[in-house]
Amino acid sequence: MEKDPAADDTGLPASLQMAWGLRERPGKGPRPTLTLPKIVDAAVALAAGEGMDAVSMGRVAKELGVSTMSLYRYVTAKEELYILMSDAGVGTPPPLPADAEERDWRQLLTDWAYAQRTLLLTKPWILRIPITAPPATPNQLAWMERGLASMAGTALAEGEKLSAIILIGGLVRNEATMAADMMDAIIKSGVAPDQVLGRYVNTLRLLTGPDSHPAVTRLLESDAFTGSGEPDFQFSFGLGRILDGLASLIAERSG
Repeated sequence: MEKDPAADDTGLPASLQMAWGLRERPGKGPRPTLTLPKIVDAAVALAAGEGMDAVSMGRVAKELGVSTMSLYRYVTAKEELYILMSDAGVGTPPPLPADAEERDWRQLLTDWAYAQRTLLLTKPWILRIPITAPPATPNQLAWMERGLASMAGTALAEGEKLSAIILIGGLVRNEATMAADMMDAIIKSGVAPDQVLGRYVNTLRLLTGPDSHPAVTRLLESDAFTGSGEPDFQFSFGLGRILDGLASLIAERSG
């Protein structure tokens, strides 16, 4: 493949240009056994098995049986590797139905949000990668495209669609991060997951009362903690309220 003369105009480092297929492998001579996908796959395997703290250029090189310096021919910094790992981790989004513009935008956005949530809950190491730039990798932009396309048939302005997916994406990431943090804490504490909520409720009952915390007391006397309810109520409630707001705006835009 000849190098695309516009590749350097993207503003992306060489490793991300390679991810897009805009740049050849580095260097000349015989094709090496080491490739950018192999480097990323090794780093992802480390993150999935041992957490992001285990990922370093030296450790990835060791897993691949190469020198650390050989990695720098493909990835110039650990931060670049993180971006490529995140892109590999999120993969491609569920395809948009062929008749998407005729379907309910609300359901399409709901499916998009739940797909992201499921992904992050099953691959929590992605949440430990700092967000340092807007999405600019193949899979990240595919998710962005999928979210925006969900609202193609609405009367929302393009900037409003972007704000909507940023808001929903923030809800997804925040809820998934809290779930991952809680699970880490539970594992470290050695307490069974089904006992954690009971202990929390007991602690609240000891620390609060109708005089000092009347609102908390009313909460404890309700079935908010003990009722069967919907397993994903907190997430579905928040998502529903965002979508309600969008529905109101769409109705307003539609006159």
